Amino acid sequence: MAKVKKEKKLERDEDIVEIIDVDEYETFESIKKRLVKKHKKEGYIYHDEVVEATAHLDLEDDDFNDLLLYLKNAGLELIDDDLVESEEEEAKKIEELASKLTRGDSDINLEELDLDDDLVDDEEEEEEEEEKEEEIAKFNIGEVKSTDHVKLYLSDIGRVDLLVGDEEVELAKRILEGDMDAKNQLIEANLRLVINMAKKFSRSKSMDFLDLIQEGNIGLIKAVEKFDYTKGFKFSTYATWWIRQSISRAISDQARTIRIPVHMVETINKIKRAQRKLLQSLGRDATAEEIAAELDSDLKAEDIRKIQRIALDTVSLETPIGEEEDSHLGDFIEDKDTLTPVEYAERSHLKDQLYEVLNDLTDREERVLRLRYGLDDNKPKTLEEVGREFGVTRERIRQIEAKAIRKLRHPSRAKKLGDFRGTRN
Repeated sequence: MAKVKKEKKLERDEDIVEIIDVDEYETFESIKKRLVKKHKKEGYIYHDEVVEATAHLDLEDDDFNDLLLYLKNAGLELIDDDLVESEEEEAKKIEELASKLTRGDSDINLEELDLDDDLVDDEEEEEEEEEKEEEIAKFNIGEVKSTDHVKLYLSDIGRVDLLVGDEEVELAKRILEGDMDAKNQLIEANLRLVINMAKKFSRSKSMDFLDLIQEGNIGLIKAVEKFDYTKGFKFSTYATWWIRQSISRAISDQARTIRIPVHMVETINKIKRAQRKLLQSLGRDATAEEIAAELDSDLKAEDIRKIQRIALDTVSLETPIGEEEDSHLGDFIEDKDTLTPVEYAERSHLKDQLYEVLNDLTDREERVLRLRYGLDDNKPKTLEEVGREFGVTRERIRQIEAKAIRKLRHPSRAKKLGDFRGTRN
């Protein structure tokens, strides 16, 4: 069964950021009861609400099946706000789009992929739509331009007929018997579900549209493999969950430079929605305390601040700066490890003076000091290491070192280095 994770942590650079203790969240059983109580009169519940309510749980296959069965027995239908249109109308849209692509139309209107909009049935509206399409110079989903691959893919899936309930059950039975043709047929007949879900997620602009489709297809394949027709669930309802989960996890894993857990992405989205709502009502940016009050959850103001820091995007040091973009952001960030001109001059002068006094020593004494203190390569060596290099004992090296240092302490030589005492090496 699903287990509540005790604590979530995220490593960012060298810091470990403690996020929130999710023990305060509801359990799986309490979530099911609350959702049924809230939507009993409506007779349906949206996927989005279920996903957000269970985001902090590690739902396994049995848990999801249990949730679907619980909602079904309570008289609730699990639906998606982007998939409320009938399958017949949905199929007609894809087929019309495929027909245009087959004719070689170079530009496609985004709205033709929006399976949520009303179909245009009369000729006058169809003509208006065609005129509108001619004015659109590109196919755009979250600023993703169409390619021949997108057009070809949409054209292909538009030719696949949808299945009725009895056909889904028959295919599911054949799949259990190991029929690969039945598996492929069930997958191909539901690819338009993936298109619709990918379009919805593409608004985040975090992944390429084709990548979203690919991830959604992986979720669809999992749904086909795990679908149990004996439970009485509609396959599209079951598949939508897996498609959404697959795309959500892909975005969480790949869209950010620093990965954020799926449950935390859901929390971040809730906070952002609350921020936008408060901005409209207050006319200013809301404080963490106001956001916490708006959410009416167990999140405290300090939790909100931590999550907001986690949600910050990374910025490349190569980001162009200026109208001509001839500079980069990294050019304006101080490198604290780099010497200032004054420090560089002091160190260079010290090096010259040090080498000058070392010339007063014997070659052997100078070599011992250079090795012991790493004057040449900044890698000091032990007495043992220097002794092996000279072929003598470590005690003999210690004696040579002590004698050389006594010579350097002679007033005539020490005076040259006296002004540099306290200077950083």
